[in-house]
Amino acid sequence: MSPWKSLTACAWSLSLGLAAAELQLSSPLDYQVVQRRTLNRGTVPLIGSDGSHVDGAICLETRFVAEGRPSPWIRLDAPTSKGQFRCSMEMPAGGWFRLEVRQRKGDSVVAQTHIDHLGIGEVFVVTGQSNSANHGEEPQKPQSGLVTTFDGTGWRPALDPQPGASGGGGSFLPPFGDALSKRLGVPVGLVACGIGATSVREWLPKGSRFPNPPTLTHRVRRLDSGEWESDGAVFEGLVARMAPWGPGGFRAVLWHQGESDANQADASRTLAGARYREYLTTVIQESRRRIGWEPPWFVAQVSYHVPGDEASADIRAAQASLWQEGIALEGPDSDALKGAFRDSGGKGVHFSGPGLREHGKRWADKVGGWIASPAAHRKPAAQ
Repeated sequence: MSPWKSLTACAWSLSLGLAAAELQLSSPLDYQVVQRRTLNRGTVPLIGSDGSHVDGAICLETRFVAEGRPSPWIRLDAPTSKGQFRCSMEMPAGGWFRLEVRQRKGDSVVAQTHIDHLGIGEVFVVTGQSNSANHGEEPQKPQSGLVTTFDGTGWRPALDPQPGASGGGGSFLPPFGDALSKRLGVPVGLVACGIGATSVREWLPKGSRFPNPPTLTHRVRRLDSGEWESDGAVFEGLVARMAPWGPGGFRAVLWHQGESDANQADASRTLAGARYREYLTTVIQESRRRIGWEPPWFVAQVSYHVPGDEASADIRAAQASLWQEGIALEGPDSDALKGAFRDSGGKGVHFSGPGLREHGKRWADKVGGWIASPAAHRKPAAQ
């Protein structure tokens, strides 16, 4: 065989060998933010496949690149089951990092992959009713480039509307993420699941009973006894957004809800403050039980409707009681945002563009102040 033919054959054989190995990552994903475990470090789960469909172990090497400077390669011996591997690596807080992963067999690299945007920072689940979702007057977008959102299968920059939440308009999440990222110096990841016009009664687990229905009844049903009960669909959706990250996988839940329980036009649909406290406590405790650990919850003061109907003292007292008794942490007082901060020239219940930005800033002040405290860095309790 001529030298040229021999060289071509070797190259063809090598290309076949490389093509046979297929290294794919299902975690982390591009633009994902991984919750840091300390102020300076985070643990990144590496989950994927080598394409072999066999049991055994593979040798992986990983490194990250920050501002063009690569870290040393770190070797990870990863056990596999039907070609699926799962291991983890430590990384510093910050981002965006380029993560590079390669597979070795002996002295040869047989496969490699990478993601271009990986952050080690702060992750939040954001839920409640319309003012936690995409019902604001003006869609927002991150200005920092360091705020992303999870759409159920992947991560992307957090331009409104936020995936997983109702509505097609603006939210406070991009300005919240920007303000918090600037304050903490790390990327921020958001998992949204708010639903407009919902009562806390609709967020209860399936079968939870209550004496009077919310104003909208398509997520509850009346029993023969005259009581009402939740169908549990909204609660299950919340759990589905919380569960995938595992213990310590996000920093906190941000809860912004109360308008649909306060001062309803039909007074029989208004929820007494004592019951609001009871029902939200159930949502918090049962969601923690379902996901197997105790993430902190921040609860805002929320009861505003329109000018002249700007607050419910009963609902506000119930929300504050959750902080006072250690069930939740104190969120912002969004009832205080009036006038030009509201849509329709100050006549609406939802926020204007300036209102969304101010709302996000106030959330960042509350959450950022807490993260700076020692209490934020205690190990989350298992259920």
